[in-house]
Amino acid sequence: MGKPAIVVENMSMMFNLNKEKVDNLKEYFIKFVTNKLHFTEFWALQDINLTVEKGDRVGILGLNGAGKSTLLKVIAGVLKPTKGTVKVTGVIAPMIELGAGFDLNYSGKENIYLYGATMGYSRKFIDKKFDEIVEFSELKEFINVPVKNYSSGMRARLGFAIASAVEPEILILDEVLSVGDAKFRKKSENKIMSMFDKGVTVLFVSHSVEQVLSICNKAIILDHGKIIAQGDAETICEQYNEMVKGK
Repeated sequence: MGKPAIVVENMSMMFNLNKEKVDNLKEYFIKFVTNKLHFTEFWALQDINLTVEKGDRVGILGLNGAGKSTLLKVIAGVLKPTKGTVKVTGVIAPMIELGAGFDLNYSGKENIYLYGATMGYSRKFIDKKFDEIVEFSELKEFINVPVKNYSSGMRARLGFAIASAVEPEILILDEVLSVGDAKFRKKSENKIMSMFDKGVTVLFVSHSVEQVLSICNKAIILDHGKIIAQGDAETICEQYNEMVKGK
């Protein structure tokens, strides 16, 4: 056995939620300085322990607000956990909030380099992949246009094209299979399936038990920030169906 792809140990993630409504910056500042600003601690994830072996495809199930997207963001390195550790071995392609990291005033072309850099790609790598990214995104005529003029579908397509340009060892999917129109969706599904064929490790958040069963060999259920079940996909999906029925 080699090293696992992902090891999460005793990991918790807390957000501070502001309790009162503050009308303006001045009021906020006064309250801040006089220590009258009250926050509620919200633990989005608590004591998460998860080991994902290389080549495993793990479905993450849970109702809204269970912490699924937060878990993906912590594993992808977008968020730093409040407690505990996350160790990832291998090149990661995070398909979460596609295009959320774009600078709207820059062109599509500039954003390819910018977004690529935030994902740890070198300029040389992006030079090499640039044409392929543009072609896949089907945005050739718009590549020098500022991204603020793109529709949300166009942004998602460009985000997907950049994130999938790498040959990842770990793929992080957040209900991403709804990118763009039907034709592009099919194309992005095919691209993801071709990555699967290469034996990548997958973390996949979904509300759809059918999707998890068709893609994953293992699954976990998150509930109020805690893992309440983990095991093979069939058993866990069955358990999740029962849980949803009971809600």
